[in-house]
Amino acid sequence: MSTAQSAGQNATAAARRAADSPMLDRLARVGLACRGVLYALIGVLAIQIAMGSGDHQADKGGAISTVAELPFGAVLLWVMVVGFAALALWQASEALLGHQKPLDRAESVGRTLVYGLIFFTLLSVLLVGRAASEDKKSQDVTGKLLDLPAGQWLVGAIGLGIIALGVHWARQGVTKKFREELNLGQMSARSRSVMDKLGVAGYLARGAIAGLAGIFVVQAAITHDEDKAGGIDATLRGFADTPVGPWLLVVVALGLMLFAGYCFGESRWRRT
Repeated sequence: MSTAQSAGQNATAAARRAADSPMLDRLARVGLACRGVLYALIGVLAIQIAMGSGDHQADKGGAISTVAELPFGAVLLWVMVVGFAALALWQASEALLGHQKPLDRAESVGRTLVYGLIFFTLLSVLLVGRAASEDKKSQDVTGKLLDLPAGQWLVGAIGLGIIALGVHWARQGVTKKFREELNLGQMSARSRSVMDKLGVAGYLARGAIAGLAGIFVVQAAITHDEDKAGGIDATLRGFADTPVGPWLLVVVALGLMLFAGYCFGESRWRRT
């Protein structure tokens, strides 16, 4: 065996030990609870928008800004920085070192990117004092992609991919596939029943948001107008613009708050 191969195997073994460490497991569970806090706050902000009030955007940046305004908000944000860093490392190790099916590996890669972006948003609020608008970032990225050769086709494909993600999440909720990620043997019958209800409602709400967000991206591709795209805030406001009015937004917001409850349970019973 060559020196390079030996070094590579040693590095892989060290990475596996780090990924399986009890400390990373505990910090990842803290991160899952922090994820629940963000979803709960996004739900609250969305309800405020439905009621015609609210000073923050109903997205992760708005939720983080809300945390920053709380007493000891900076301390809470630093806890969230550590938690989301651990989540990103855990999902990266799953993608690189785990024995997963290709679709599950792709989902781990996606989660790594999402948790990494939240990590940098948290640092931005702590160090700069504000978080950039997710709607603006989505529109800027969409605009740059539209300017590429075959950009409309690329943006359209991304939009269809986001719609497919929404369908995937909704299917996870309907079929209760999320159970596969939980240590069901450690849960009482009542805990399993509660987590089922929270998971179904939460995944359906997430699926609805991703589906509408994907539709907006497809519209941006068709019209060659990046302003049609948007982040979570613009998508949630889109529910209030339907014939049902703000009540549909309230229903989706309550779904997000129920998903927050699922995240808190997940922090205890998630397989890691």
